[in-house]
Amino acid sequence: MNFIDTHTHLDGEEFKDDLAAVVARAKEAGATKVFIPAIDLPSVKTVLDTCSLYQNFAYPMIGLHPEEVKSDYKTVLPEMKKRLDTDNPFIAIGEVGLDYYWSREYEKEQLDAFEEQVKWSIEYRKPLMIHCRKGQNEMVHILRRYEKELPGGVFHCFTGNEKEAAELLSFDKFVLGIGGVLTFKKSHLPEVLPHIPLERIVLETDSPYMAPVPRRGERNESAFVVYVIKKMAECYQLSEEEICDATNSNVNRIFGI
Repeated sequence: MNFIDTHTHLDGEEFKDDLAAVVARAKEAGATKVFIPAIDLPSVKTVLDTCSLYQNFAYPMIGLHPEEVKSDYKTVLPEMKKRLDTDNPFIAIGEVGLDYYWSREYEKEQLDAFEEQVKWSIEYRKPLMIHCRKGQNEMVHILRRYEKELPGGVFHCFTGNEKEAAELLSFDKFVLGIGGVLTFKKSHLPEVLPHIPLERIVLETDSPYMAPVPRRGERNESAFVVYVIKKMAECYQLSEEEICDATNSNVNRIFGI
């Protein structure tokens, strides 16, 4: 069984003491690729450094995470864009989006930063890795302006209902990222998922966060995708191999790798 983890923060402090072991466990579990998003300017370096250690396994993305958008974003974004204009190994623009879960203090800045990075996606023909909490209406409004030009992407960590899924999937080159939440006791995703075509789903962890049951409360890692695959197979009444084959094919279609 081979799978791809489309969203892991493997460059984070949480993995610095045992990164090699984490990668070894991931490969042993069946991970063939993992995608690592930058979230701010300093993490561009840590992401690239991690990916250089594990070439042809770990792949970098570049973006300014909405929770990292502050009053200085207009100086941060040009610095990031310079990296896209030079030696550019990035497979996607991400992790970008909107997050009003804790605060709307930087609402205008987040909207502006997100739209700017949507433009990067179009200019460089790289898919988007989108993070959105409590901002779907605003996010959709921005994406609609560029709908015909967008190369596609992932709505990361989808936890919504059928109606929200339908709205997101009206962007026909986009898919939903599904991770550990699928396995949570109170999650309604197991009821929602059968109404979503499997061709519109990719797997992810968001590790070190959001560990699936039965590892909930632990540090998440790419090896734990197997628990998500198991639950997804139940939801779709398919084999785990069929889930892996379909989601791997979706990754290839969106990211070209």
